[in-house]
Amino acid sequence: MGLRWSDSIDIAIELLEAHPDVDPQWVRFTDLHSWVCALDDFSDDPEKSSEGLLEAIQMAWIDEAN
Repeated sequence: MGLRWSDSIDIAIELLEAHPDVDPQWVRFTDLHSWVCALDDFSDDPEKSSEGLLEAIQMAWIDEAN
């Protein structure tokens, strides 16, 4: 089974690899949602995202980028 919305750290690592030149602090949630759904390993329902889940992914991505 692939990545799910709750896999914030794993998603953050994948996003860091997919978008190495992006500063995750400034990513809009609409873009973040699209980028997560576009990950090869992502297999969760796109409709199950929430602002809290996206924020957790963004914070994990910021941590991984630093």
